Amino acid sequence: MRDATIARNYAETLLELARRAGDLHGFGQAADDLASALQTDRTLRLFLESPRVSEAQKKQVLARAFEGQLPMLFVRFLQALVTHRRQMLLPEIAREYQDLVDQVEGRLHASVTVASEPDDAARRAVSSELSRAYGKQVVPHFVVNPAILGGIVVRVGDTVLDGSVRRRLASLRSRMLTPRA
Repeated sequence: MRDATIARNYAETLLELARRAGDLHGFGQAADDLASALQTDRTLRLFLESPRVSEAQKKQVLARAFEGQLPMLFVRFLQALVTHRRQMLLPEIAREYQDLVDQVEGRLHASVTVASEPDDAARRAVSSELSRAYGKQVVPHFVVNPAILGGIVVRVGDTVLDGSVRRRLASLRSRMLTPRA
């Protein structure tokens, strides 16, 4: 089984545990924080990767380290990852978990390319228009690319809406250079 599929399965389990605990965002934050620590803290990564440290020792250290800081269901989930030797998939599990929470809450993420940095009013306008168009809450992630000259390019999943000045000019040029019959 591919890592992405495995991570998705564990993320679904984590989502169910979070629902039981009534803390979707808390579990998501904990998963994100641990995933970040796993990627940036070499000592933690080596500890969890090491075959020299037994499964029991890893589970015991996790229980002690997070006692009182994280919900017990979340700690048990981490211990289950160790038991099944999937602890290094935590960054992928965290990403998949956030995707699942977005689906549950009816939220979409959009990459919005603009020619210059938008002000707050423009950001709100783009967000509200995209939310209205998609019928869901849309979270725009703005990228500045002066090469589009003006306008906006929106990517939601596999859908691209190109309203850039550059595309309009290319279209106009093509129509002007195409001979008419």
